[in-house]
Amino acid sequence: MDDQTRTEIEAAAFRRLRQHLMQDRPDVQNIDLMNLAGFCRNCLSRWYQEAAAEHGIEMSKDAAREIYYGMPYDDWKAANQTEATPDQQAAFKVAFAENVGKAEG
Repeated sequence: MDDQTRTEIEAAAFRRLRQHLMQDRPDVQNIDLMNLAGFCRNCLSRWYQEAAAEHGIEMSKDAAREIYYGMPYDDWKAANQTEATPDQQAAFKVAFAENVGKAEG
């Protein structure tokens, strides 16, 4: 497989993952994704931001989130996210430290 075809297939897979998380399953909470899989929609928007930076495109966290979510993050959050339970919050602290904290350090 040539590099261009691989890139196109990877991009298509990313778009399908985004569709699944944003349209097919907006009910799945970010905190549950993070606690179970070690990433969430916000991670995907951060990875988008990081990939843009690698190409010399500066983008704020809010801009990357708006591109990923298709709207301001706060609007999507208000429409789709619920308040996290104390157990979810505790598990999130661990998952964040294990998956995001080490990536930022």
